[in-house]
Amino acid sequence: MLILNKLHLYAAFASGCLIALSISCSNKITTKTNGTQGPDNVVKPLYITEPVRFDTDDPAIWINRADPARSLVIGTDKDKNGGLYIYDLKGKIVKEKTVKGLKRPNNVDVAYGLTLGGKKFDIAVATERMTHKIRVYSLPDMKPLDNGGIEVYEGQMGIMFRDLMGIALYTDPAGKIYAIVGRKTGPTDGTYLWQYLLEDDGNARLKATLIRKFGKYSGIKEIESIAVDNELGYIYYSDEQVGVRKYYADPAKGNEELALFATEGYTEDNEGISIYKTSATTGYILVSDQSANKFKVYSREGLNNPHNHALIDSVKTATVKSDGSDIVSVPLNSDFKHGLFVAMSDDKTFHFYRWEDIAGSKLIINP
Repeated sequence: MLILNKLHLYAAFASGCLIALSISCSNKITTKTNGTQGPDNVVKPLYITEPVRFDTDDPAIWINRADPARSLVIGTDKDKNGGLYIYDLKGKIVKEKTVKGLKRPNNVDVAYGLTLGGKKFDIAVATERMTHKIRVYSLPDMKPLDNGGIEVYEGQMGIMFRDLMGIALYTDPAGKIYAIVGRKTGPTDGTYLWQYLLEDDGNARLKATLIRKFGKYSGIKEIESIAVDNELGYIYYSDEQVGVRKYYADPAKGNEELALFATEGYTEDNEGISIYKTSATTGYILVSDQSANKFKVYSREGLNNPHNHALIDSVKTATVKSDGSDIVSVPLNSDFKHGLFVAMSDDKTFHFYRWEDIAGSKLIINP
């Protein structure tokens, strides 16, 4: 089934092996696969990236609005001497844009049109765990905009209460950009996540203003993956081994938990979250069943209720213990005509999948 949705192309900008070859730890070539489902029912990626030095964790996709074929993927290398690796759409490292020397960068997200000093910037924002800072870079040049980083969770005294992990960016209808930041652990009183407004301080310098504290936490493990649906105005995050929690992205709408889903059928942790949009209001929420090397697919719009996110499918991929993922549902180039799904794999790489291969026969494919 095909759905033509020109509106989604604009909405996305407002948000956010051939089988034979395998990649070794020593080589630095991109592996290209058939990008189809193999005889073992495992969906193969079209490309496997060149490896990072230490430990991949989370990707984000930046769409080049002038030329989608020149879009980029940003991936974290999680180490005390880590970095942000920049890839082209064939999974090759763009060395001149890659940022090194970050102190355990964990997750990353992108947003479009931040106003700073009277100019508009597309941005990549990453959490730097060991410094308790978020790091902000302009896209596509990856130049720092944060004057060395912006501290968050200030005043928190608990053990690892300031050790940053997840991040997602929300762009509201007025164009304001917010960072929703998570951490290794925290209180169970409904204030686990903190939401910051990213804005000009009046002197062309970027500041982050704390707007609210919200979000239930079970205390069982940790919260790492956070995703935002800009068009529908929701935040989703994985309370690992419990499920995916859902809240309003607009602070003015309050801190009520709207849903808890993805609570059953996981081998161990529920992890990375990404949202494929078949229209401004419909699509799918993909959640990593990390230890099973699968992604469970839920209804974005809900079944008879916007907060009843029913399970639709479970897709087994070639990724190994995938933490983070990202997805776009607009055409980028001849390889990714219906969208790109990028998932971290626990072998220092990221996997690039065509949406039609993930979708199979059960899910909608955008033309």
